[in-house]
Amino acid sequence: MENIMTQINIGVVGCGGRMGQSLIGAILDQKNVNLSGGTERHDSPVIGQKICHPETGSKTDLLITDNAENLFKISDIVIDFTCPTATVLHAGYAAKHNTIHIIGTTGMTAEDEKALVKAAKSVPIVYASNFSLGVNLLFYLTRKTAQMLDEDYDIEILEMHHRHKVDSPSGTALSLGKEAALGRHVKLDLVTDNVRDGITGERKRGNIGFAALRGGNIAGEHTVSFIGDNERIELSHKAGNRSIFARGAVKAALWATGQKAGIYNMFDVLGLPKE
Repeated sequence: MENIMTQINIGVVGCGGRMGQSLIGAILDQKNVNLSGGTERHDSPVIGQKICHPETGSKTDLLITDNAENLFKISDIVIDFTCPTATVLHAGYAAKHNTIHIIGTTGMTAEDEKALVKAAKSVPIVYASNFSLGVNLLFYLTRKTAQMLDEDYDIEILEMHHRHKVDSPSGTALSLGKEAALGRHVKLDLVTDNVRDGITGERKRGNIGFAALRGGNIAGEHTVSFIGDNERIELSHKAGNRSIFARGAVKAALWATGQKAGIYNMFDVLGLPKE
């Protein structure tokens, strides 16, 4: 088993960004895996630079390139926290080159996700809105709490992120909403309430509300409130920095090496019940 582990090569697409750098550090810190390379967009100023450990500054012999397909070709696993358009393209590369694909990209549409399902017929794909152990426990607790509390308890989801985040609500917030809806046996798109401005009228019973705050360098904070008359239950998770997501993604990558083709999430990786 030890010999197999030393042969695992993991690459990172989008390695120049904040999350990409955290992933590079997590891979370089992990024993029994090799960093196979990293890519960025063709117009990125870091193209051609050596990949370095983001904290120690230690340089590798690997150069950042813009050839994502080649990275999938030379890697056993590629971790992808990029954008929906790129991730759809990358899923095709994963299927073509039989490369495990770990996806943390948010903002994916239902149409985008069809490409992942197609690729997962050939290779294992772990697709999750959040790779933190704590957040995935929050997903589970949100669903179980929603099962226990009826519509006398209004559900509100508040998320906070750094000023550079481009999608809203966050993928994690939407996943929390899906878990709450699952707990109440309803479809999220039928009970979502995320636009409140002006005279909105009374809150509709059974709806799941969303609110988003942006500012500073907040890595990610999420709170699910179950609000009844005269009492409120709050489930919260606060991320100190992106390293927790990066470590979770590497954990998912190692777990996926022993799996058959298919699409998985962090509940599968962590062994959490889906029902």
